[in-house]
Amino acid sequence: MDFGVVLQTDPPARNVVEMMKAAEGGGFRYGWTFDSVVLWQEPFVIYSQILAATSALVVGPMVTNPSTRDWSVTASLFATLNDMFGNRTVCGIGRGDSARRVIGQKPASLATLSEAMHVIKDLAEGREAQHHGVPVQIPWVRDGKLEMWMAAYGPRALKLVGEQADGFILQTADPDIARWTIGSVREAAVAAGRDPSAVTICVAAPAYVGSDLAHQRDQLRWFGGMVGNHVADLVARYGEGGGVPKALTDYIKGREGYDYAHHGKAGNPSTDFVPDDIVDRFCLVGPESAHIERLQELASLGVDQFSLYLMHDDRDKTLAAYGTSVIPTL
Repeated sequence: MDFGVVLQTDPPARNVVEMMKAAEGGGFRYGWTFDSVVLWQEPFVIYSQILAATSALVVGPMVTNPSTRDWSVTASLFATLNDMFGNRTVCGIGRGDSARRVIGQKPASLATLSEAMHVIKDLAEGREAQHHGVPVQIPWVRDGKLEMWMAAYGPRALKLVGEQADGFILQTADPDIARWTIGSVREAAVAAGRDPSAVTICVAAPAYVGSDLAHQRDQLRWFGGMVGNHVADLVARYGEGGGVPKALTDYIKGREGYDYAHHGKAGNPSTDFVPDDIVDRFCLVGPESAHIERLQELASLGVDQFSLYLMHDDRDKTLAAYGTSVIPTL
């Protein structure tokens, strides 16, 4: 199993770079960031500094979307970084949540996301693509490579992952949800004539190593609220009995709005509706042994990478514990 770390690009950016350097030193192979440029700083500027400060770390957004930047801009950003540092980027992408909603826009449609993934990948890898109705090719790309990893929860999105994406990002560490979503992706891949094992499976969730479970839960309750934004969209689209597991939908019944000013932050007041059992299922808490046990279960389901969010008050200790105990075991 590979490991990644997910950070927000809070100022000062040098702290993000230093944390990514520490992560690589601890055995992490991937460095991800949020991509919501009103709430946090522009990640692609910071990626260049991370890549320069590390030797092999692969970096990318978890996740970008088809609407913040023109697809040619997104492709050129990745292609430029790859040309400078040797194909060390990956594009995590989804429909868009905070990046769209904080500027009064809705997430992109799946049809738009599908087309964007095709165009961005083709352009970043040096091939011609039809963009805005005209043929476009980036002439300076040399041996470019860019994998597209798509974040998804609902049936239609999971189907698109299996049909098209190079990787699948599941933002919850719940084994039951992982089992259902990974199965859906693999079924779609087979139906599309693809090798299902060729789709990389990445689970991303907060992790907090320690012994004070009550404090850990309070620090990570924000994640249930973040996931709840996507689940609320699923319930609106499919209904409560629309094929989405109850393990993913039941807990949002007490949800009352959401304030993006606290998005992805410990102590988010919009997440009081998230119960302790959801935190325990969606996140990794407790001592190293509990993390190892959950990760072994996820690995048995076919998870290739675990990427941990470090938005809590003891991230240095958790990062170090993964480097000295969890990663060597897995």
